[in-house]
Amino acid sequence: MKPVLAFVFTAFFAGLAVAQTGVPTAVAPTAETDDATDLSKFLWKNRLLVVFADSPGDPRFIEQMALLEVRVEDLVERDVVVLIDTDPAMQTELREKFRPRGFMFVLIGKDGNVYLRKPLPWDTREISRSIDKMPLRRQELRN
Repeated sequence: MKPVLAFVFTAFFAGLAVAQTGVPTAVAPTAETDDATDLSKFLWKNRLLVVFADSPGDPRFIEQMALLEVRVEDLVERDVVVLIDTDPAMQTELREKFRPRGFMFVLIGKDGNVYLRKPLPWDTREISRSIDKMPLRRQELRN
């Protein structure tokens, strides 16, 4: 099976480790393609932030990962799972579905809808604000 880097920031993981490239990783940095790209297993449980790049050395990718690492607790609070795909040669289901050109990130709600696509890095605060505007998140805050 082809490995896909999958980073999961959840309350179950106490801390982050830093890989040799300076990219934050969770407990298990790789997952099987079938496991990581089956988006239906996240439906109604987690929001997804899918980060694409043509290589792990892309400066925008490195910047995005550094921005996410600064305020991980905001992502945990909003049930965000971060999936990363930095190998365009693998042609994963995620790449076929979202068709990234170079660096891009996609924010997918718990309902499976795409709420945000951006070709430039955003910090966690901006991403959190976008999540807080989602109808399901507003309902979660009311309850």
